[in-house]
Amino acid sequence: MLPVAVLPIAGILMGIGYWIDPTGWGANSVLAGFLIKAGGSIIDNMAILFAIGVAVGMSDDNDGTSALAGLVSWLMITTLLSSAAVAIFTGAEADPAFGKISNQFIGILSGIIGATCYNKFKNTKLPSALAFFSGKRSVAIMTGGVTILVAAVLFVIWPILYGGLVSFGTAILGTGAVGAGIYAFLNRLLIPLGLHHALNSVFWFDVAGINDLTNFWSPDGNGVVGTTGMYMAGFFPVMMFGLPAAALAMYHTAKDNKRKIAGGLLGAAALCSFFTGVTEPLEFAFMFLAPILYVVHALLTGISAFVVALLPARAGFNFSAGLVDYLLSFNAPMAVNPLLLLPVGGVFFAIYYFVFKAIILKFDLKTPGREDDIDEEVQVVLKNDDYTAVAEAILAGVGGKENVVSADNCITRLRLEIKDYTVVNDKQIKSAGVAGVIRPSKTSVQVIVGTQVQFVADEFKRLLK
Repeated sequence: MLPVAVLPIAGILMGIGYWIDPTGWGANSVLAGFLIKAGGSIIDNMAILFAIGVAVGMSDDNDGTSALAGLVSWLMITTLLSSAAVAIFTGAEADPAFGKISNQFIGILSGIIGATCYNKFKNTKLPSALAFFSGKRSVAIMTGGVTILVAAVLFVIWPILYGGLVSFGTAILGTGAVGAGIYAFLNRLLIPLGLHHALNSVFWFDVAGINDLTNFWSPDGNGVVGTTGMYMAGFFPVMMFGLPAAALAMYHTAKDNKRKIAGGLLGAAALCSFFTGVTEPLEFAFMFLAPILYVVHALLTGISAFVVALLPARAGFNFSAGLVDYLLSFNAPMAVNPLLLLPVGGVFFAIYYFVFKAIILKFDLKTPGREDDIDEEVQVVLKNDDYTAVAEAILAGVGGKENVVSADNCITRLRLEIKDYTVVNDKQIKSAGVAGVIRPSKTSVQVIVGTQVQFVADEFKRLLK
C-alpha cells in the first residue's frame, strides 16, 4: 500500500488543474497544464512506484537497498520483454501482449522479487576475494539473476495471462452495467485476501486495455464520455454513505456499557471512509466478527456499481472513492452528472443502515460493542498522544519483543512476523483499542490500527530496540 499513499497528490494536482481549465484540460491555462502534467507524471509511472514501494514495504527492515533491487528487477523485465527485444529474440513480430508489459502487475512482481532477494541475501558472506560484494551489495546482483529466470517464464506465460485478462475484461465490457456490478462485488469480496489489487489492475489500469482510472483523468481524451468511470463511480455511494451508515447501525446495536468505546472506533473509521475512501479500518472491524455482514456489504457494493452504471452519472478517483476525490473529479474530462451520486448515496445510506441493523439483531452478531462480556483489562483507545501505550499493549499481546521477527506496516495495518503463534493473545492486542487482529499464517499477525498506524509502528519498532 506504500505506493498507493502517493496517489492523493496526483489527484489533488490534477483535480485543481481541471477546476482551473475544465474544457481545455490545460491548453487554455499554463498553470492548469502545469498541475495536470505534474499529477500525470505520477499516474503515468505508477508501475515503477509499485516496484519500489512494494520492495520497501515487504523488506524486513524497509532498507533502501530493497528499493534499488525492485527497480533493478523492473528495468530488466520491462527491457527483456519489450516488443523490440522480443522481436529480436524470436526474429518475428512480437505478440501484442509484450507491448503491455510495463504495467502495475509487473511493478508489483518486481517489488516482490526485490524484497525477497533482499530479505534472503542481505547478510550473505562471500570469500575474501569477493568480500566487496558481500551483504547488501549482493542483493542487486542476486535480484538480477532471479529476474532473468522470471523473465524467461514470463516470456512463455505472459501472452497467455494477458490473453486471459483481455478476454475477461472484454467479457465484462460486453455485459455493461452487470459487469460493473460483478467487478465491484468481487473487488470487496477479495479484500480479506489482498487479491483485490490484482482485479483492480484489470479494470482501473491498462493491463487489459480498459484503463478506467487513467482514461478518466487523461487530458488527451482517451476515454469515452458516459462509459469511462463506470468501474469507479459506483464506489462513491458505498464509501461515502453506505459504510458510514453501517457503522451507525453497529453503534446503535452495541451494548449500552460498550457503546462509548465502539462509538470511538466506528466513528473514526466511518469518517475515514467518508472523507478519504479508506475503508479497511471499518471493514476489518466486522469482517471476521460477522462474515455474513461482509458478504452483504460486497453484494450491496455490486448493486451500487450496477445501478450507477445504468445512470448518466460518472465520477472517478486517483486514491479512493471518498469526499476529497469526489469533489476533485467534478471537472475531470470524463465526469458526468456527479451530483446525481448524492441522492443515490442517500438511498444506500438507508439501505445499509436498516439491512445491517436487522441482520445484526436477527442473528445476534458480535459486531463491535456486542462482544460477550469479559474481564476487561485497561483499555487503550487510540488517541493523538497514546501511540506508545498502544504499541506496548500490542507488543505484550504478541508475546514480547523476543517473539517478534520483524515489524512493518501498510496504510492501515501493523504487519508482524512472529516465532511462536501460540503465545499470541488476541484479547490483549484488542485491549489497545485496535479494529481487529488477523492471522494469515502461523508466523504472521496483522493488527488493524487505522490510518494512524505509522505512528504506532514507529513506537512499536522503537520498543523492539
